[in-house]
Amino acid sequence: MRTITLSNGKAVEVECLSCALTNGYIEPDGGVVVETEYFHAHQDVAYPIKGLIILASKRHIKCFDELTAEERMDYINILSKIRGAQRKVLGIEHVYYFYNEDTTHHFHTWMVPRYEWMYKFGRSVESVRPVLPHTKNESNNEENMKEVMEAISTLAEELNK
Repeated sequence: MRTITLSNGKAVEVECLSCALTNGYIEPDGGVVVETEYFHAHQDVAYPIKGLIILASKRHIKCFDELTAEERMDYINILSKIRGAQRKVLGIEHVYYFYNEDTTHHFHTWMVPRYEWMYKFGRSVESVRPVLPHTKNESNNEENMKEVMEAISTLAEELNK
């Protein structure tokens, strides 16, 4: 077991955060954005950035090549659907995608929106590293959290039509 501090400041004890989220043991802030047979999408629970979505496999695997043919098709379809909704209802023009195989969680992709305010940290993918702790430390306030919650609701409504 390990302790994870969520964006709302609550600490939780879990073996695998992704398993806890996809199985409903932990409710992500704002709830589930969209769910398929194989994947679960939610607002990132650590960084309060409007539209920062985690797309996690429900099955506990680590690597992209472990996905079945059906899971791969579902993955690309739901990833594309989420991206389209980010653009359509949140006006997000650019997104960074991150996926790593040495994670303590299981297979998941971060969909990190690129906002104008982030350019003060740089213009390339390396600028995302300082943005994350900045939002955790500086944007965990009532006004920003209200915007994040509204974005979750708007995305969920669009994706679950």
